[in-house]
Amino acid sequence: MMIIMQNNATPAQVENVIKHIKDAGLAVHLSQGVEATIIGAIGETHALPTEIFETLDGVETVQRITQPYKLASRQFKPDNTSFSVRGINFGGNAVGVIAGPCSVESKAQIIETAHAVKEAGAVALRGGVFKPRTSPYAFQGLGEEGLNYLAQARDATGLPLVVEIMSQVQLDMMRDYVDIFQIGARNMQNFNLLRAIGETQTAVLLKRGLSATIEELLMSAEYVLAGGNTNVILCERGIRTYENSTRNTTDINAVPVLKSHTHLPVFLDPSHSTGNADYVSSIARAAIAAGADGLIVEVHPDPANALSDGKQSLKPERFSQMVKEVGQISQILGRRLATIH
Repeated sequence: MMIIMQNNATPAQVENVIKHIKDAGLAVHLSQGVEATIIGAIGETHALPTEIFETLDGVETVQRITQPYKLASRQFKPDNTSFSVRGINFGGNAVGVIAGPCSVESKAQIIETAHAVKEAGAVALRGGVFKPRTSPYAFQGLGEEGLNYLAQARDATGLPLVVEIMSQVQLDMMRDYVDIFQIGARNMQNFNLLRAIGETQTAVLLKRGLSATIEELLMSAEYVLAGGNTNVILCERGIRTYENSTRNTTDINAVPVLKSHTHLPVFLDPSHSTGNADYVSSIARAAIAAGADGLIVEVHPDPANALSDGKQSLKPERFSQMVKEVGQISQILGRRLATIH
């Protein structure tokens, strides 16, 4: 249920509505947008009459949220969400590009890559230190040693860090290093992990599961939002279909569909959605043309010898060209690339 306040509602009237919501045993989520103040009453509201809020001073109208996801809904928050991480805005008019290797392999490798992607136009550095690999014998990541290397790369470049978290037990250690937690496709419905990260204020990049519907992705985001963490980016990364000419099938439809249903920023991962460096730039261009707010791309200085996902990783010079191309498309659409100084 959402309570829309009158334009001239006073802070005292807003607080009074909040008190009544809490007295009804419901959670409160306040959204103060450009055009309206909306107070969300979250919980079992189906049996609660709207009249108990409609008669309160300062209330314009009361509406029930029809979607199963409440806080992620554009009905609840009509304005696009944007937020800042180390001075870099995600969402809004600027298109952000996150880039880096699949795995942190050494200090030299990650620092070299960080400088290269920053010079090309990336505004955040990705790098895996705990890797969810299909084979237990494949490279699993450097763990905290890798986090230390990432921190040194951030110190050298100023790039915020985007790092995948696989388990709640990693949370206490990783939160000291990481600026944006990446929740991978295999953990999209790890609800205990989502709840735990919802209790932090660390930003989240939430990837769509291999066979997840868009509604299921939004319901997973709802777990994070319900915990009080509103800094969430949704990421389309390809879904599993019968087609095997690419690693996954890029659901480009997901971008405009998500943008119509939610206020959260929407990114696309052209590396995992194709699994082939030859196709990455094309899908990246298509994503921005479709309305995506950003990209997360795998870049490696020596893909042929990468310990993981070398086939889908761009070399720095190729990544630089891709950024120029998506920047041109952004300008055509009246947007611009996000920058870091």
